[in-house]
Amino acid sequence: MWKAYHLIKVSFAAALTGIICCIGPVILFQFGIIGGIYAISFADFFYSDDGSIGFGAVLLRIIALIVIVFGIRSYNKKEDCTSNTKKQKSINKILFGLILLVFTLSIFMTLDEFSSIYFDEYIVPQQQIELNIK
Repeated sequence: MWKAYHLIKVSFAAALTGIICCIGPVILFQFGIIGGIYAISFADFFYSDDGSIGFGAVLLRIIALIVIVFGIRSYNKKEDCTSNTKKQKSINKILFGLILLVFTLSIFMTLDEFSSIYFDEYIVPQQQIELNIK
């Protein structure tokens, strides 16, 4: 049971760390804490003018990879305490790492797509209203 919980916990932590540049403005905008102009400028910090990822987004993704590495290390510490054979332990560690990467990437890509759609549907039109752009 702790394996599934640990997998989900680390996956969500890494995915949210890597995508906070996009999800942060969406959440703040949804709760009415910031307007469309500020949400776009918040996201601009993490992206270049042409829309490609910038230094801030790369930094967050590196931190997400560090979260994954620490999650795998903590799993390895707990797995070493089990009574499985050495071969079973190594298979479990490899499977955990692969499943963790797949879960994290799935969550990350889903949130990335959601934030793109949300920006296009809600934040950009609000920014245009606030700037009186038609």
